[in-house]
Amino acid sequence: MKVIGINFLAQQSKILKRNRLAFGAAMIILFIILISIFSPWMAPYDPMKINYDKNGKVLILNPPSNKFWLGTTLYGRDVLSQILIGSRVTLLIGFFAGFCAALIGANVGLFSGYFGKVTDNILMRITDIVYGMPFEPFIIVMVIIMSPPKIWTIGLAITLITWRTTARVVRSEVLSIRERPYIILAKIRGAGNLRIIYKHIVPNILPLILVYFCASVSWSVIAYASISFLGFGDPNVLSWGSMLYDVFANGAIRAWWWFIPPGICLSLLIISLYLVGRAYEEYANPRLGVIR
Repeated sequence: MKVIGINFLAQQSKILKRNRLAFGAAMIILFIILISIFSPWMAPYDPMKINYDKNGKVLILNPPSNKFWLGTTLYGRDVLSQILIGSRVTLLIGFFAGFCAALIGANVGLFSGYFGKVTDNILMRITDIVYGMPFEPFIIVMVIIMSPPKIWTIGLAITLITWRTTARVVRSEVLSIRERPYIILAKIRGAGNLRIIYKHIVPNILPLILVYFCASVSWSVIAYASISFLGFGDPNVLSWGSMLYDVFANGAIRAWWWFIPPGICLSLLIISLYLVGRAYEEYANPRLGVIR
């Protein structure tokens, strides 16, 4: 098992190194992940602590300084500390919802494409129904139904709407793969359906699944940031989206040090995920690299 894990990581590294932009993007994602892990020790202040000056006045909208590198909020809280701590929830929701969406979508596509007939009809009609639901309004309604909003219920709502594209794409790929000689030979030798699906088909579409995993994480990050910005996020946790909500809810647009850093962090994460996904897409379909 350990050898398989090492080989898998080595293969992913090889794929990313073929594209310098993707490799750099992967390093940025890794850097953000490390920051989110160690943020409680890196944050210079308690992100919810109200800071005062020597005269006992709240440091309201203090611009960047030697003491507060990214300034303070309307409530006298350190922006840098909020950025560091907010990365945890943003990444947690993004990767949790993205992983669940990719897992559900991949399995729906695998079973639909492999078994066909009645199974295919049922699973694809369910997928069509989910496709008919608008993205953000569906999430908002689900969050309201499952109120009060919690990060896990929001993650579940995002998962329920983001698996649909993965299912469609994986199904179309499986429809082609299931007719190949080595699949037919495996059936003749008595291999079970699940063994064929997960041992013979999945390894061949893994790069494709990883493409849509990256896309699902991106959409999950955007969705949670949007939900938080609209005021439907978990009020008890900090995220980059909730920071933007606080800025606009309080009309503090002029405090550029309060909204630009979380905006840059969100943009950087989403662009990096796109570039990594693009590298896997070129690996799954080499002709894309020629077109580019």
